Amino acid sequence: MEATPITTPTSSGTVYTVPATDSSKHDSTQHSAAASDTASVIEIWGGQTLSGHIPISGAKNSALVVLGGTLLCSETCRIRNIPDLMDIGRMASVLTALGLKVSRNGSMLDIDASHVSHSKAPYDIVSKLRASFFVIGPLLARLGVARVPLPGGCAIGARPVELHIRGLQALGAHVHMDHGVVHAYVPGARGKLKGAKIYLDYPSVGATETLMMAATLAEGETILENAAQEPEVIDLANFCRAMGAKIRGAGTNTITIMGVPSLHRTDYSIIPDRIEAGTYLVAGALTRSEITVGPVDPDHLSPLIAKLRETGSKVEIENRSQIRISPGEKIAPADVQTLPYPGFPTDMQAQFMALLTLAEGNSMVSETVFENRLQHVAEFNRMGADIRVKGDCAIVRGVSHLSGAPVTGSDLRASAALAIAGLAAKGKTTLYGLHHLDRGYEKFEEKLTNVGARLRRIPLSEADEAAQPTITEEPAIAAALK
Repeated sequence: MEATPITTPTSSGTVYTVPATDSSKHDSTQHSAAASDTASVIEIWGGQTLSGHIPISGAKNSALVVLGGTLLCSETCRIRNIPDLMDIGRMASVLTALGLKVSRNGSMLDIDASHVSHSKAPYDIVSKLRASFFVIGPLLARLGVARVPLPGGCAIGARPVELHIRGLQALGAHVHMDHGVVHAYVPGARGKLKGAKIYLDYPSVGATETLMMAATLAEGETILENAAQEPEVIDLANFCRAMGAKIRGAGTNTITIMGVPSLHRTDYSIIPDRIEAGTYLVAGALTRSEITVGPVDPDHLSPLIAKLRETGSKVEIENRSQIRISPGEKIAPADVQTLPYPGFPTDMQAQFMALLTLAEGNSMVSETVFENRLQHVAEFNRMGADIRVKGDCAIVRGVSHLSGAPVTGSDLRASAALAIAGLAAKGKTTLYGLHHLDRGYEKFEEKLTNVGARLRRIPLSEADEAAQPTITEEPAIAAALK
């Protein structure tokens, strides 16, 4: 099997090689990818009925943390069903900067972690990818020392790492921050973490995953209480178990990890992406179309399926790995409150709001997970929606139709939401800010085009001469919409 160096892709098919050893080159490489994305737009012509099947890629959020988890194993692991995304390329470049060898063949990655030559993750990449901070747990467990910059990612609100740090301290690590970098080390000649009982003040996915990985090689038993229950947490636990870790309770609010001396190689496949599947299901509902999506675990989408049915869509589970959606008589209003799993996912809030803009009645969307995740409201209103924001709530008054307009995605899921809103709008929608979209949706235009959508990615220079829209600052949104 011929493998190739890991690359950082964009949805347009352009790739940018990530150097495997020279971390000084990371910055220019990543900037090249970002420049390409911001220099493109997607034009969407609404009004098309969709029909057919949309294949679902591996879960981005699961793949990212599993890639970080390969640091726990001093052998080569093979990870399958890896989506071809910008964020995956960034995570791979973090691993290569730490000394790992990463090669790709299609949707499969081979990761050789036999030699971890560095304990410091590169700032220029971690600052762009929040998930890369999670390497702090495996690094501490494996080396007894880690230096990781504070993370970046989408600007959807404060996502502090205090829970990660307090948990690592409970496991015996000494942790301090200096000039934006988290320094952690395990005192003592052996440099081994010690098992502990840890209560999380909030069921943070990132903290749960970080501490679970750190505890796999700790001495003794670790109990995580009020742990996150997301499917991605279960997937990480299954991956660690496949390497020989002793973990039970993943998927419940109490996870118990008995540390082992070492982990071994494995061949593991990532679960399907529930958020990607949910996005396309909402696209079907918005366009009043009948489509299927899969493979996907329907249990991972229970809250969304319930709400889609409440709004009038017909949703059927086929063969336990495929979901069919078809239109009902109308789009009915519904109230939604985002919550940690198994509640309604915050990563589906913007997409579902797009559907509610065309409901026959008033709906309320309450965002309880992130305090800055309603920036897409101004862009929906630019398309003719009638939405008012007060605090963390949005009142959505359904309108008869949306109109195509130039819009900018403020984060990954908002970008996808605006794109699928454009599929249902009259006229042409031009979507800017594709560097967000390319972080989380593999072959976005291709998958939608294959089921009948009309959209294309073009250079910014070929777009209409109308000025690119700008995202209104959050404090101004509420005032502008009163």
